[in-house]
Amino acid sequence: MADNPSLKYPVVLVHGIIANDRTKYFNFWGRIPKTLNKKGIQVFFGNTDSWGSFESNAKVLKENIEKILSETKAEKVNIISHSKGGIDSRYLIWKYNFGEKIASLTTISTPHHGSELAGLIYKKNIIHSKIGKKALDIFGKLYGDINPDLYNVNYQLTTARMKEFNENIIMDKRVYYQSLYTTMKNSYDDLMFSNSHRYLSNIIGENDGMVCEYSAKWGNNIRKIDGRISHAEILDYKKKNISGVNIPDIYINITDDISKRGF
Repeated sequence: MADNPSLKYPVVLVHGIIANDRTKYFNFWGRIPKTLNKKGIQVFFGNTDSWGSFESNAKVLKENIEKILSETKAEKVNIISHSKGGIDSRYLIWKYNFGEKIASLTTISTPHHGSELAGLIYKKNIIHSKIGKKALDIFGKLYGDINPDLYNVNYQLTTARMKEFNENIIMDKRVYYQSLYTTMKNSYDDLMFSNSHRYLSNIIGENDGMVCEYSAKWGNNIRKIDGRISHAEILDYKKKNISGVNIPDIYINITDDISKRGF
């Protein structure tokens, strides 16, 4: 790691589905925020819904980032996003012409080309029924979301929908984009994802238990994170080393890199 480089702009962490960062008692980022704070980096959260569509979450991000810029007097922010948070962030930049307010976007384990798991679920008749849709809506509300939309979120993450997304939501030349990803070596690296890892391995190849390598690789600046780290473990929710890797160090390396680029 570099020796305490200065970061020009604050960092905004944006989570994906299932995760939450709205309260200190229910925050999935583990030791990462405190580790970045100790390096003198200002850290904020996206405060998006766990099951919000990329349209509704992008609106939340817009409002939160504008508030952050106002409070810090910074000209821009650096976004580090996990999973679907990367899709929400890409849509934010495109929809609201936020290139002048976003210095960099780092996506981690983001299904840029869609999720085969979402496609598998979308083929199930039950989720298209009135009962299925109602159950999904209730689950989202119980989870604490403001605008839960599980049915639409699942569709948005299918490979077909993300193909359409990528054809229309293009990069902003004012923003530095990079995509990072991890893979599990075998289905026993993280038992929570053992079945999904096995399924994806059989149909698409290397994956982190949720997102395949192909889908996570997007843009011109792509990097694989060493270690047998699952889709959720990269968030440091376990607050311990994974395969000998101290997860917060990954985020320090990310901020070291973007600071060298003047962000």
